[in-house]
Amino acid sequence: MEEEAWADSINQANKMALLNWVRETGIDLVQINGQRRYGGPPPGWVGSPPPAGSEVFIGKLPQEMYENTLIPLFQSVGKLYEFRLMMTFSGLNRGFAYAKYSSWQGAKEAIATLNNLEVQEGCTIVVCKSLEKCELSVDGLPTSVNQKGLEAVVLGATEGVLSITLHASPYQKKAKFAVLKYSSHQAAAMAKKTLMEGNVRLCGENVKVGWLKPELKEKLQLCKEKRGEHLGSPEQVLLSLKLCNVLDCLNTLCRQQCLGTPSFFTKCVQVKPSGWLQYWCQLVIPAWPLPFSAFLWVQEDVPSTSGHEKAKDAVARLALRKLGCLLT
Repeated sequence: MEEEAWADSINQANKMALLNWVRETGIDLVQINGQRRYGGPPPGWVGSPPPAGSEVFIGKLPQEMYENTLIPLFQSVGKLYEFRLMMTFSGLNRGFAYAKYSSWQGAKEAIATLNNLEVQEGCTIVVCKSLEKCELSVDGLPTSVNQKGLEAVVLGATEGVLSITLHASPYQKKAKFAVLKYSSHQAAAMAKKTLMEGNVRLCGENVKVGWLKPELKEKLQLCKEKRGEHLGSPEQVLLSLKLCNVLDCLNTLCRQQCLGTPSFFTKCVQVKPSGWLQYWCQLVIPAWPLPFSAFLWVQEDVPSTSGHEKAKDAVARLALRKLGCLLT
């Protein structure tokens, strides 16, 4: 039997039930790189994506169970923004999924109501808060790898890259270690699968790709602060957005990551006889939980447009650093 025919023969009854449900409801399921997705955003959604903390992890799923059962179940406790089911080649699920709600209250209700729910006789599922990890580690890179070469491969193969740092490998002699930071857990998960299972040649044959371990992240941070040499000093952080204008850079990043349109509020709050003026600026990004604020002293005789623009530039730089970017 050919491979495709064999895959189609697995779990036929439930596959047909899923197809019938899709036809009846008109729901749109899209499969990309081993995961099948509903929504993100769903039909009729208006506004920015849900805030952090709105996603739950679903584990211990029966492999023959599909969205025609799971989506109605998880919609029963709150409004779904997105549902992602991890799939095998044969068409069975991989035993886990992610449900993102329109708010963190929906995620909280899902955990309270559906965790340890028996979905089949003798089969209870796990529903817990998604860690939403966004950073990958890449170990075993050859010492000849430089930032431009690594950037070309990673940005060409994956989406949502915020930054890339290179270190001496903490595990192997004569090797390098990279940290890849992505805009969301989904982007990082897709990148992990692409770099591990795809046809991407990541600067060497013995490269290992995985989630960045918290303890290693802490060591790297301590190393950076102390300028130690055990793990190597990080090379220049790379931006996927190479723009000269800081405000353009921020606007482009927010648009690409669906964070909403940034809004600035500026005010001249203090004037000194010596010609120094103090400006206050606040930046609001709709999908970011807190606003960014900054004070800036500017030397000029009277308040002017240039002073307000300089204040905007300062708070935009602050926001980009918080979002994981460094401007070159």
